[in-house]
Amino acid sequence: MGKQYKITLCRSLIGRSEHQRRMVKSLGLRKINQSIIRDEEPGLMGLIQKIGFMLKVEEL
Repeated sequence: MGKQYKITLCRSLIGRSEHQRRMVKSLGLRKINQSIIRDEEPGLMGLIQKIGFMLKVEEL
């Protein structure tokens, strides 16, 4: 099994572009300080690179 990441939304979606909002929603995040745990995959890593300034990412 690959690495797992705990991803937490740390910044508000207010004032963000629709594209950024859709990327956050595709992760399954809706509220600030909400966390998810996901396995490492190329698509996930791309999302983290694009909107990483809004997220806190921890490796488990």
